[in-house]
Amino acid sequence: KSRETADPAADSSPKLAAAEHRDEAASKKNLCVKAAKEHNIPEDLKKVLENKVLETVLDLSYVKLSVVEMTCSGDADSEGIVSKSVSSHSDLIPGVYEGGLKIWECTFDLMDYFSEAEIEFTNKTVLDLGCGAGLLGIVALQGEAARVHFQDYNSTVIDEITLPNVVANCTSCSGKDRKASKPPSKRPRKAEGSPDVLNRCRFFSGEWSQVSQLLLNSNKPCSKYDIILTSETIYNPDYYSALHDTLAQLLDRNGHVYLASKVHYFGVGGGTYLFEKLIEEKNVFRTRMVKTIDQGLQRCIMEIAFKNSC
Repeated sequence: KSRETADPAADSSPKLAAAEHRDEAASKKNLCVKAAKEHNIPEDLKKVLENKVLETVLDLSYVKLSVVEMTCSGDADSEGIVSKSVSSHSDLIPGVYEGGLKIWECTFDLMDYFSEAEIEFTNKTVLDLGCGAGLLGIVALQGEAARVHFQDYNSTVIDEITLPNVVANCTSCSGKDRKASKPPSKRPRKAEGSPDVLNRCRFFSGEWSQVSQLLLNSNKPCSKYDIILTSETIYNPDYYSALHDTLAQLLDRNGHVYLASKVHYFGVGGGTYLFEKLIEEKNVFRTRMVKTIDQGLQRCIMEIAFKNSC
């Protein structure tokens, strides 16, 4: 599959449709805080991929969205985000659905950067923040990360997209040469999950500040993350403070954040320079632009670390 096929939004500015929802969302944002939830990994992995159709991109398997849209209803979509997204023809409904069903193009930019910069995941603790399909975290698993946690705003995304994608790819995660694995067909397939890989994963849904509280107050030990990966999460300036505080709370003192983003999100107002300005004002982190992509809408990758860190 080409990137354009895997990424339906690659040929236009994503989330343009959000503009019409912003006023309504602004009036509700102080009233609606989506609680955090940890999602258990089912014992029967066959059920995770039940009724799923898989496609491939860059040697990774991912759930075909159009099939999810046709089959996901009732308890499987208790939030109703699939039907709302389809009926409104919108990839973003602020405070309701935050775009996690689709794979956005900056995800591929960040995956390319991992290879170019030879980012080392071995024995690291990694958080895929705003994970959506979870491809960034899956790459970290394949790079022998010690632990990878996945977070998305919507619980439906975790259950119907992220977790199935991790299960579908985990058989190739135990070996470092993922290109040697056979690409999956477009037919539903049985899970052949590797428990040792899944034991390194945890899955969370909910608003960032709520997830931070859940992790930091959990009975399960949760050390800070060596690496936090996040892609296309700075489209809405209303969320900047929550994102900044989450990074500050969860990143290890000598850890690094890799953030992939468009320079500007037309119709929504966010973008790289605006988020960078907030970081400067907070005076907690230092930033460095490590890659700029000029094809199409300008995009870039920002590295974030604590000031005075190694």
